[in-house]
Amino acid sequence: NKLSTLTAKNHSRSSKQIKRRKHPLPSKCTVVQEIDGSNNTKGGGGRGNSHSGRPQLQTSQRPHMARNASISTARVLESLPPSNDDPLASTVRGSHKHREEIRAITNRILDMFNHPTSSNNMKYLRSIQFATDLLKLQRQMLVLLEEEPRCAFLQSPVYVFGDIHGNFEDLHFFSDNVWRLGMSLTAGNFLFLGDYVDRGMNCLEVVGYLFTMKLLLPHKVFLLRGNHETRDVNGWEEHYGERSFIAQCRERFGDDLGYRVWESSNQVFDRLPLSAVIDQDIFCVHGGIPRPIDRDDDEEMMSMTGSMMMKDYRMDSVSSLLSTDSNGELKQCSRIQDILGVPKVSGINPPYEHESEASQQVASDCIWSDPASEDQESSGVVDPDTGFGESLRGGGAICFGHKAVTDFLAQHNFSYIMRAHEAHADGVAVSKGARVFTVFSTSKDHNQGGDAMAGCILVDFEMMQVINRSPAYRNRYIHRRDSVSLDMLTESEINQRIQLGLVTVDDEQDYYEDEDEYEDEQPVQGDVEDWDDFADSEQNSPTSQSTAGTNNNDDDDNISDGDDEDAEIHYILDTRRESVVDPSHTVASPLGSSHDSHDHTGIFDFTTQASSGSAINPKGVRRMSALPEASEEEDNDMY
Repeated sequence: NKLSTLTAKNHSRSSKQIKRRKHPLPSKCTVVQEIDGSNNTKGGGGRGNSHSGRPQLQTSQRPHMARNASISTARVLESLPPSNDDPLASTVRGSHKHREEIRAITNRILDMFNHPTSSNNMKYLRSIQFATDLLKLQRQMLVLLEEEPRCAFLQSPVYVFGDIHGNFEDLHFFSDNVWRLGMSLTAGNFLFLGDYVDRGMNCLEVVGYLFTMKLLLPHKVFLLRGNHETRDVNGWEEHYGERSFIAQCRERFGDDLGYRVWESSNQVFDRLPLSAVIDQDIFCVHGGIPRPIDRDDDEEMMSMTGSMMMKDYRMDSVSSLLSTDSNGELKQCSRIQDILGVPKVSGINPPYEHESEASQQVASDCIWSDPASEDQESSGVVDPDTGFGESLRGGGAICFGHKAVTDFLAQHNFSYIMRAHEAHADGVAVSKGARVFTVFSTSKDHNQGGDAMAGCILVDFEMMQVINRSPAYRNRYIHRRDSVSLDMLTESEINQRIQLGLVTVDDEQDYYEDEDEYEDEQPVQGDVEDWDDFADSEQNSPTSQSTAGTNNNDDDDNISDGDDEDAEIHYILDTRRESVVDPSHTVASPLGSSHDSHDHTGIFDFTTQASSGSAINPKGVRRMSALPEASEEEDNDMY
């Protein structure tokens, strides 16, 4: 008994003691510095005696040296002047006070994106403040995007994303796994291929976040235009119902203010680029390649392209894509020239009065076209001479076959085409002999089933990696009505989340039987005075005056674009003119699409998935030069 008692005491005593391993280097830091001997105490001898004429040294010892930086490093960092790098200095024009206002807006929107279910942010998303923040943010985007070419030229590494369609959850997945430290601290650029709105219930949140990131990182984030970034599509409330962009604007902010937010968003969409080129090798677009046009028949398009070449659009990157003669004049038509010749403000559906038929055709082909299926090519739908034909999507949209792809890649010396526009359950699909990649970055709202994945592609020099969201990845913010995650919430809190699209309802049950109980969920009428004040200030803002073509304020803070001719332009939509593509006669992701269904084993590995708590497996990377082209006989229809 004594022995067991003694053993128990020793065990309890030893368990309380912490065993520390002795590090070979001491944790204390000794600082040696030179001092002025005249400041030493009187009285000879000692370390401070300056009579010897030698430099006097003083040592001091500080314990607990920091792990990540030495004391001397910390002193150097403290001595550095504060950084004057302001991310908004190059994108926001006006006074310092105006930049601080925009900075506060971007901070609110980023906080909303990072914490959407907090009580303050849920109130913010349905407030007049959110609407005015979006309007002010969009005014800054107008000037920023008008300075970009219609075709952006990027260097890898680039993350390429397809359709988002208001899917807040999938966008958060990419934020948590692709730019986990933030876009500014993540190596590479970010390219979004369009279709940010409609179908999903969080279009306003997606638009606000992407516009904010573009404003903060204009040379790192690039937003292309999709077919849903046109008024005829995102204003088609009869077709999309509550999932249309215009319906969400009106439901969130009321008819008048909601319409202003919708129209202001479309003015930004009108200025989005149509395409991008990565490493002079990969052509990126929302829909597909445009048909060639005859420049001799369109002098306006020719002069527009010439003016684009005169601008400082990194023409060292563009020069290799443009063919000129000894006099510097355009000699050969290229599709990149056609895209650069599209006006910097284009309505497309419907067009503006200043848009020519040729420019409208090029823009429509970029946002509407699809790869042709093998049935379309074999049945004669695709013209064997041009490689183009009528798309299964209908409405005047076109499709491009093997010949069109081959001619386009050969003309520009490209290797691949990356596009979006078609839903795919695997997130990424290939077609046309593995030369055309389709990226789809939303897993919901497209009838692809519960196992559908959202994907993106990382292009890094001669390597590509597919990143997919696994169906097993747990949702963080968007939940079903019957989810156990909602058990701790009250009925009022659940209804508030339903209104914001954070809770999905599977049936037609009305959760708003007592409307009076939730009046506070609607935009507060007391804030209308704030909106009126904003509307008055909007008319006097620098950006709105530039857009409207008036300038009645001589304030020093009112900085113009430096282009008086552009300031006098009034952009008028021509609703009477017929568009190249009629959205009311089109279908989304038609059956019989072009995606190859054959086994791609050894061609491209799509098994790389990121799930909760797991790292991305680099084994799925293949060298782009090692991708063999599949023969036409191997291409089968997936749908």
